[in-house]
Amino acid sequence: MDKDTRDYAEELDKNDPLKEYRDQFYLPIQKDGSPFVYFCGNSLGLQPKTTRSYIEQELKDWESLGVEGHFHAKNPWMPYHEFLTEAMANVVGAKPAEVVVMNTLSVNLHLMMVSFYRPTSKRYKIVMESDAFPSDRYAIESQIKFHGYEVKDALLELKPREGEVLVRHEDVEVLLEKEGEEIALILLGGVNYYTGQVFNMKEITKLGHAQGCVVGFDLAHGAGNLELELHKDGVDFAVWCSYKYLNSGPGSLGGCFVHERHAYNKTLPRFAGWWGHNKDTRFNMRHSFDPIPGAEGWQLSNPPILSLAAMRASLDIFNEVGMRALNVKSVALTNYLEFLLDELRDERIAIITPRDIAQRGCQLSIQVRNADKSLFEQITAKGVIADWREPDVIRVAPVPLYNSFVDVFRFVEILKSCL
Repeated sequence: MDKDTRDYAEELDKNDPLKEYRDQFYLPIQKDGSPFVYFCGNSLGLQPKTTRSYIEQELKDWESLGVEGHFHAKNPWMPYHEFLTEAMANVVGAKPAEVVVMNTLSVNLHLMMVSFYRPTSKRYKIVMESDAFPSDRYAIESQIKFHGYEVKDALLELKPREGEVLVRHEDVEVLLEKEGEEIALILLGGVNYYTGQVFNMKEITKLGHAQGCVVGFDLAHGAGNLELELHKDGVDFAVWCSYKYLNSGPGSLGGCFVHERHAYNKTLPRFAGWWGHNKDTRFNMRHSFDPIPGAEGWQLSNPPILSLAAMRASLDIFNEVGMRALNVKSVALTNYLEFLLDELRDERIAIITPRDIAQRGCQLSIQVRNADKSLFEQITAKGVIADWREPDVIRVAPVPLYNSFVDVFRFVEILKSCL
């Protein structure tokens, strides 16, 4: 059977051990009643069908119990964030004490830099990738200025070589060897949002620590996408959002990892809030700040329960499936997409995401020659929900929890018809 046929894609779906999970999510529907090809889980994950019941339980308890729901709800609100900790730790490869669900991504990014960007007159520089997501750049530049340094002096950018779009690992090594003694912090996106390139977190952490640098990662495009091992890799800290691959709903909560070698250090500088205070004395109201051991000690405020409920609905699915199984299907889906795109043999499009599966997750970034967004608009009109990023890239992400091999086939057929 030829691989570039719908029959072949259907056979792959038939043999997919995770195929039934697609039915646990709501798929956006076109006017004719057929589902869109939804390849935008790297921007907003789809809603699990259980989300409504999880949220409605908390609405019901709020309705019938009022403030007593903090202690007497079916799922008491006081410790509610703890119900998510173990599943979240499993997703990112951490110990439960190293992980907390709190705030939103950029807030957590600032909180981590308060603790882990401690510049001195000799060591004050921050390394980031040149084409990082704008929010990261804004946060990093503002922290540099807050500490009284000039961005032009303190910010080092990892850039692709002339004529290339990806950062070479050997260039990371060269930069750290050259500037290491002046670098206070390395802060990279685990997955570059534009190219889909995955950085070698283990090796970069090792290189950074050898130079005396703190190493952190923004895993907005990594959590729920990659099979992460944050604890084993020795990363100092990491932050992520949950509305992309973790399917917790628009604008929902973020997550934070602090390695255990730091997490129990109560003397580490931080911005404090009452929810990070010792649980035993939190409501005595008269004690000086006593941080909870572990990542929980970085919490500021009591969390929004309705968002936590939505996140819990999705994490329960992740906990059931496991990142290993998701990664296996993700590789198969993305490899199939890559194969079909190559079969088009059209010089107007090119995959700029690495071909090496160790250097990518489920996203492929398709660069469009002489782009004016018209190709993207055409595939959208024909039933594809993907993502356009200026100046010339269509990002597509077949997510293993709810996308199928037939989705991949349909997408390439639509793209082919528009080309």
